[in-house]
Amino acid sequence: RRIPLLGNLQRFRDQGETLCNIAEQLGFVGKLQESTKSFERARRVAEAHGFFSVECRSCLGLGKSAMLEGRADEGVEMLRHAMTAAPLSEENENNMELNVFPAFTNALFLTHAIDEVEPLVPRYLEAAKALSAKKGCLGYYDLHSLYTSARLHEARGRPQEAQGEVRALLALIRENEATVQNMLERVHDLLREAILRLKVLDPETGEKELVKSVAAELARRV
Repeated sequence: RRIPLLGNLQRFRDQGETLCNIAEQLGFVGKLQESTKSFERARRVAEAHGFFSVECRSCLGLGKSAMLEGRADEGVEMLRHAMTAAPLSEENENNMELNVFPAFTNALFLTHAIDEVEPLVPRYLEAAKALSAKKGCLGYYDLHSLYTSARLHEARGRPQEAQGEVRALLALIRENEATVQNMLERVHDLLREAILRLKVLDPETGEKELVKSVAAELARRV
Protein backbone atom coordinates (compact mmCIF):
# COMPACT_ATOMS: atom_id res chain seq x y z
CA ARG A 1 0.00 0.00 0.00
CA ARG A 2 2.97 2.31 0.49
CA ILE A 3 4.01 2.13 -3.16
CA PRO A 4 0.70 3.52 -4.54
CA LEU A 5 0.78 6.25 -1.88
CA LEU A 6 4.29 7.31 -2.88
CA GLY A 7 3.22 7.22 -6.50
CA ASN A 8 0.28 9.52 -5.77
CA LEU A 9 2.52 11.95 -3.88
CA GLN A 10 4.95 12.07 -6.78
CA ARG A 11 2.06 12.70 -9.15
CA PHE A 12 0.85 15.64 -7.07
CA ARG A 13 4.37 16.99 -6.78
CA ASP A 14 4.84 16.75 -10.55
CA GLN A 15 1.55 18.57 -10.96
CA GLY A 16 2.75 21.38 -8.71
CA GLU A 17 6.08 21.68 -10.54
CA THR A 18 4.31 21.69 -13.91
CA LEU A 19 1.95 24.44 -12.78
CA CYS A 20 4.96 26.50 -11.67
CA ASN A 21 6.68 25.92 -15.01
CA ILE A 22 3.56 27.03 -16.88
CA ALA A 23 3.17 30.08 -14.63
CA GLU A 24 6.77 31.14 -15.22
CA GLN A 25 6.39 30.81 -18.99
CA LEU A 26 3.17 32.85 -18.91
CA GLY A 27 4.98 35.51 -16.89
CA PHE A 28 7.81 35.66 -19.44
CA VAL A 29 5.34 36.54 -22.21
CA GLY A 30 3.56 39.15 -20.09
CA LYS A 31 0.40 37.21 -19.22
CA LEU A 32 0.49 38.11 -15.52
CA GLN A 33 -3.12 37.25 -14.67
CA GLU A 34 -2.87 33.76 -16.13
CA SER A 35 0.54 33.34 -14.51
CA THR A 36 -0.84 34.33 -11.11
CA LYS A 37 -3.71 31.83 -11.40
CA SER A 38 -1.29 29.02 -12.21
CA PHE A 39 0.98 29.93 -9.29
CA GLU A 40 -2.07 30.01 -6.98
CA ARG A 41 -3.06 26.51 -8.11
CA ALA A 42 0.50 25.31 -7.55
CA ARG A 43 0.50 26.78 -4.06
CA ARG A 44 -2.75 24.99 -3.19
CA VAL A 45 -1.21 21.69 -4.30
CA ALA A 46 1.92 22.42 -2.26
CA GLU A 47 0.00 23.28 0.90
CA ALA A 48 -2.27 20.25 0.59
CA HIS A 49 0.63 17.80 0.31
CA GLY A 50 3.55 19.50 2.07
CA PHE A 51 5.78 20.13 -0.94
CA PHE A 52 8.01 22.94 0.28
CA SER A 53 9.90 23.29 -3.01
CA VAL A 54 6.64 23.92 -4.88
CA GLU A 55 5.44 26.26 -2.12
CA CYS A 56 8.69 28.21 -2.38
CA ARG A 57 8.48 28.52 -6.18
CA SER A 58 4.79 29.45 -6.19
CA CYS A 59 5.13 32.05 -3.41
CA LEU A 60 8.19 33.49 -5.15
CA GLY A 61 6.21 33.84 -8.38
CA LEU A 62 3.19 35.33 -6.61
CA GLY A 63 5.42 37.76 -4.75
CA LYS A 64 7.15 38.95 -7.91
CA SER A 65 3.81 39.40 -9.68
CA ALA A 66 2.37 41.39 -6.78
CA MET A 67 5.41 43.68 -6.72
CA LEU A 68 5.12 44.27 -10.49
CA GLU A 69 1.45 45.17 -10.11
CA GLY A 70 2.14 47.63 -7.27
CA ARG A 71 0.75 45.46 -4.46
CA ALA A 72 3.88 45.85 -2.34
CA ASP A 73 2.54 44.62 1.01
CA GLU A 74 1.14 41.47 -0.56
CA GLY A 75 4.33 40.97 -2.56
CA VAL A 76 6.59 41.21 0.48
CA GLU A 77 4.37 38.79 2.40
CA MET A 78 4.46 36.22 -0.41
CA LEU A 79 8.24 36.55 -0.72
CA ARG A 80 8.55 36.15 3.03
CA HIS A 81 6.60 32.88 2.74
CA ALA A 82 8.95 31.78 -0.04
CA MET A 83 11.99 32.52 2.11
CA THR A 84 10.49 30.53 4.99
CA ALA A 85 9.74 27.54 2.76
CA ALA A 86 13.12 27.54 0.99
CA PRO A 87 15.31 25.93 3.69
CA LEU A 88 12.59 23.32 4.33
CA SER A 89 12.57 22.30 0.68
CA GLU A 90 13.13 18.69 -0.24
CA GLU A 91 15.32 20.06 -3.04
CA ASN A 92 17.95 21.97 -1.06
CA GLU A 93 20.57 20.96 -3.64
CA ASN A 94 18.77 23.31 -6.02
CA ASN A 95 19.63 26.32 -3.80
CA MET A 96 16.01 27.36 -3.29
CA GLU A 97 16.97 30.05 -0.78
CA LEU A 98 19.39 31.70 -3.20
CA ASN A 99 16.60 31.87 -5.77
CA VAL A 100 14.53 33.94 -3.35
CA PHE A 101 17.17 36.34 -2.03
CA PRO A 102 17.27 38.77 -5.02
CA ALA A 103 13.51 39.36 -5.24
CA PHE A 104 13.00 39.42 -1.46
CA THR A 105 15.83 41.84 -0.68
CA ASN A 106 14.79 44.11 -3.56
CA ALA A 107 11.22 44.16 -2.23
CA LEU A 108 12.41 44.99 1.28
CA PHE A 109 14.48 47.90 0.00
CA LEU A 110 11.53 49.20 -2.03
CA THR A 111 9.33 49.12 1.09
CA HIS A 112 12.10 50.61 3.28
CA ALA A 113 12.20 47.53 5.53
CA ILE A 114 15.90 47.99 6.25
CA ASP A 115 15.77 46.30 9.66
CA GLU A 116 14.45 43.14 8.02
CA VAL A 117 16.92 43.12 5.14
CA GLU A 118 19.99 43.68 7.34
CA PRO A 119 20.30 40.14 8.81
CA LEU A 120 19.65 38.63 5.38
CA VAL A 121 22.67 40.22 3.72
CA PRO A 122 25.40 38.17 5.50
CA ARG A 123 23.41 35.00 4.77
CA TYR A 124 23.09 36.01 1.12
CA LEU A 125 26.82 36.78 0.75
CA GLU A 126 27.79 33.50 2.43
CA ALA A 127 25.36 31.39 0.38
CA ALA A 128 26.52 33.01 -2.87
CA LYS A 129 30.18 32.36 -2.07
CA ALA A 130 29.44 28.75 -1.12
CA LEU A 131 27.65 28.11 -4.41
CA SER A 132 30.39 29.68 -6.55
CA ALA A 133 33.03 27.70 -4.63
CA LYS A 134 31.07 24.52 -5.27
CA LYS A 135 30.71 25.28 -8.98
CA GLY A 136 34.22 26.64 -9.33
CA CYS A 137 33.18 29.83 -11.10
CA LEU A 138 31.64 33.25 -10.55
CA GLY A 139 27.84 33.34 -10.54
CA TYR A 140 25.08 35.93 -10.72
CA TYR A 141 24.46 35.69 -6.99
CA ASP A 142 28.05 36.74 -6.21
CA LEU A 143 27.40 39.98 -8.06
CA HIS A 144 23.87 40.62 -6.81
CA SER A 145 24.75 39.87 -3.18
CA LEU A 146 27.60 42.42 -3.29
CA TYR A 147 25.23 44.98 -4.78
CA THR A 148 22.68 44.21 -2.08
CA SER A 149 25.36 44.74 0.55
CA ALA A 150 26.22 48.11 -1.03
CA ARG A 151 22.57 49.16 -0.91
CA LEU A 152 22.39 48.23 2.76
CA HIS A 153 25.52 50.26 3.61
CA GLU A 154 24.09 53.24 1.73
CA ALA A 155 20.73 52.93 3.50
CA ARG A 156 22.53 52.85 6.86
CA GLY A 157 24.51 55.99 6.04
CA ARG A 158 27.85 54.29 5.34
CA PRO A 159 28.79 55.69 1.90
CA GLN A 160 32.44 54.63 2.04
CA GLU A 161 31.52 51.01 2.69
CA ALA A 162 28.89 51.19 -0.06
CA GLN A 163 31.47 52.50 -2.52
CA GLY A 164 33.80 49.69 -1.54
CA GLU A 165 31.20 47.04 -2.28
CA VAL A 166 30.28 48.54 -5.67
CA ARG A 167 33.96 48.76 -6.63
CA ALA A 168 34.43 45.15 -5.55
CA LEU A 169 31.48 44.22 -7.78
CA LEU A 170 32.94 46.02 -10.81
CA ALA A 171 36.37 44.51 -10.14
CA LEU A 172 34.83 41.03 -10.08
CA ILE A 173 33.27 41.71 -13.46
CA ARG A 174 36.56 42.93 -14.90
CA GLU A 175 38.42 39.88 -13.56
CA ASN A 176 35.81 37.46 -14.87
CA GLU A 177 34.77 38.99 -18.20
CA ALA A 178 34.58 35.62 -19.98
CA THR A 179 32.20 34.24 -17.35
CA VAL A 180 30.13 37.42 -17.27
CA GLN A 181 29.68 37.23 -21.06
CA ASN A 182 27.64 34.06 -20.54
CA MET A 183 25.14 35.77 -18.24
CA LEU A 184 24.97 39.23 -19.81
CA GLU A 185 21.19 39.39 -20.04
CA ARG A 186 20.86 38.83 -16.32
CA VAL A 187 23.79 41.07 -15.34
CA HIS A 188 22.99 44.02 -17.61
CA ASP A 189 20.44 45.81 -15.38
CA LEU A 190 22.45 45.06 -12.24
CA LEU A 191 25.56 46.47 -13.88
CA ARG A 192 23.79 49.65 -14.95
CA GLU A 193 22.39 50.19 -11.43
CA ALA A 194 25.80 49.60 -9.86
CA ILE A 195 27.45 52.21 -12.11
CA LEU A 196 24.74 54.78 -11.39
CA ARG A 197 24.97 54.10 -7.64
CA LEU A 198 28.74 54.57 -7.69
CA LYS A 199 28.37 57.89 -9.51
CA VAL A 200 25.88 59.08 -6.88
CA LEU A 201 28.06 57.92 -3.99
CA ASP A 202 31.24 59.39 -5.44
CA PRO A 203 30.72 61.87 -8.32
CA GLU A 204 34.47 62.36 -8.57
CA THR A 205 35.16 58.65 -8.69
CA GLY A 206 38.49 57.48 -10.02
CA GLU A 207 36.84 54.41 -11.52
CA LYS A 208 35.99 56.10 -14.85
CA GLU A 209 38.40 53.95 -16.83
CA LEU A 210 36.98 50.81 -15.25
CA VAL A 211 33.45 51.89 -16.08
CA LYS A 212 34.43 52.84 -19.63
CA SER A 213 36.46 49.74 -20.42
CA VAL A 214 34.32 47.12 -18.70
CA ALA A 215 30.85 48.17 -17.70
CA ALA A 216 29.94 50.36 -20.64
CA GLU A 217 31.46 47.89 -23.10
CA LEU A 218 29.55 44.97 -21.62
CA ALA A 219 26.35 46.97 -21.56
CA ARG A 220 26.69 47.74 -25.28
CA ARG A 221 26.94 44.03 -26.11
CA VAL A 222 23.55 43.14 -24.66
